[in-house]
Amino acid sequence: MAVLIVMSLPGVIAQRENKFKMKESKRLLLTATAAVGAFVFIASTSFGSPSTAQQTDEGDRAENAASVLREIMEAPDVAIPEDLLSRAYGIAVIPHVVKGAFGFGGRYGKGLIAQRNADGGWGTPLFVQISGGSFGFQIGVEATDVIMVFTNSEGIEPLLRGQLKIGADASATAGPVGRKAEVGTDILLNSAIYSYSRAKGLFAGVALDGAVLQLDDDANESVYGETSVAADLATARVGGTAAGVVGSFLRALDTYAPLGTSDAARGQ
Repeated sequence: MAVLIVMSLPGVIAQRENKFKMKESKRLLLTATAAVGAFVFIASTSFGSPSTAQQTDEGDRAENAASVLREIMEAPDVAIPEDLLSRAYGIAVIPHVVKGAFGFGGRYGKGLIAQRNADGGWGTPLFVQISGGSFGFQIGVEATDVIMVFTNSEGIEPLLRGQLKIGADASATAGPVGRKAEVGTDILLNSAIYSYSRAKGLFAGVALDGAVLQLDDDANESVYGETSVAADLATARVGGTAAGVVGSFLRALDTYAPLGTSDAARGQ
């Protein structure tokens, strides 16, 4: 009997080794499965779909534009005249326009523009980008916030067709400063666009002749699902998911540029 027990020990040992190997294989399989699942989860939550990520970028852009308008209008004595904003046909806000070079200057920035609809309220904000070049002795790089106030449709209509070249398609003038300053009709007739800039804490009117303002088709398609944005969309009211993306900018416009009593404010 003792001999039989001794002779079966190798078999017992082998059996135990096989069980251990099976358990180890299962453990490794479970570990690998968990790792794959974790990777898929992290990838789906961190990166998301391209459209979702891009809409987050556009939401940040809208929030930045709203912040620029809010900060400028709440600054004492150097804001855009409330009278001008109440008469505005359209308003563009482009945060952080970068300008600079060595001997050759250039500009580039992204922002939003909105125009009033038939009842004087603000229509769908469109995503835009500005670019342009200038020659002269320039060294260094400067980031500037830019605001453009449109007094009529002359400046916005070319933009809705694709792009607006400031100074060629519509005249632009450095805008008057002073929140409580009164703006007469004669001033409105002098220029289709009044432009402003803020750099290093200083805010003033600025000339933008030569700059090109154009629709940002990729951003508009991401938010509104349109490959090219027509004038109908620009005057429509925003709803659904898009309202959440551009809502901050619309609220800023409603707060600081409510409808005035002039014909220009009604888009006439």
